[in-house]
Amino acid sequence: MSFILFKCLFLFSHFTFSQIKTDHSQVRIMFYNVENLFFPEDDSLKNDNEFTPDGVKYWSYYRYQTKLNKIAKTIIAVGEWNAPAIVGLCEVENIQCVNDLIYASPLTRYGYQGILIESGDRRGIDVAMIYRPDLFTVITQNALIINFPEENARPTRDILYVKGLVGNDTIHVFVNHWPSRYGGELVSRPKRNFAAKVLKSSIDSIQRIDSTARIVAMGDFNDHPTDESMSSILYAQKDKNNLKKDDLLNLTWQYEHKEGTHQYQGKWSILDQFIVNKQFLDSSSNLFTSESAMHIFKPDFLLSPDKNGMDNIPNRTYIGYKYNGGYSDHLPIYLDLFLKY
Repeated sequence: MSFILFKCLFLFSHFTFSQIKTDHSQVRIMFYNVENLFFPEDDSLKNDNEFTPDGVKYWSYYRYQTKLNKIAKTIIAVGEWNAPAIVGLCEVENIQCVNDLIYASPLTRYGYQGILIESGDRRGIDVAMIYRPDLFTVITQNALIINFPEENARPTRDILYVKGLVGNDTIHVFVNHWPSRYGGELVSRPKRNFAAKVLKSSIDSIQRIDSTARIVAMGDFNDHPTDESMSSILYAQKDKNNLKKDDLLNLTWQYEHKEGTHQYQGKWSILDQFIVNKQFLDSSSNLFTSESAMHIFKPDFLLSPDKNGMDNIPNRTYIGYKYNGGYSDHLPIYLDLFLKY
């Protein structure tokens, strides 16, 4: 049997089996910290000088376009050549970057539209969302502004909230990039705890109004599933079997101490996470998801050997001030939603 004939038979049998074994379609959503996607021009209102052609990192238009293409490649690969319906992004400077990603990269053929609301972050790295209108219809969008109570507190990224339709079912999506651990975990912890309170308050409000609401929060939370902000304040739990009516489940907890999305000082950690409410786990409804539907995406092209050659680490764009030409210092995560016919 020729190789071509064998391959055709394999694809036919796989397609047939897939059609028989399921009674639903999949809608994939993704989150990706893209590591400093800056437009290579100085913005006088932002601390972005290092990411300009004359800055210390010599951030050129060529390097910018290369990064856009690599982000696009990653998104398409996550979708297995059928790009995800929704992609949450963080560390994006402005709407120009979003537009260049969806209109001037290989993503252009998928018809993505983009959302970014400028925050008060001094560096200008914000959260964003791109989505396919053929798979997700936006109803409303707004930013949850995180106003720290301390006087003269350094502003951080807003939380992007988008309400929309998958099929005929409404979902509520929150895209997060919580304050970093710069200065130390203990010193910076109150800021992430405060962000958790802002997110929790919004989720609780939605669930009080609509007991059937399906909610997903995704992002780089800069905390682990076990940390106070996630487990005690947001109360995103580990065990789905003990969830009460309005409880949340951290779908990423299953990877804790096993795999990671980010590496720091030789240790992998789970900073990028998906959190859903109990209603989203109801497999008797028309739209649902599950723990097994959440994955870390880690193909070889997103990894490179560490300096000791003992482990693989994210293939990042910069290592310090040295241009490495990689993708990001984080690995993306994705989640499948199941839509019944």
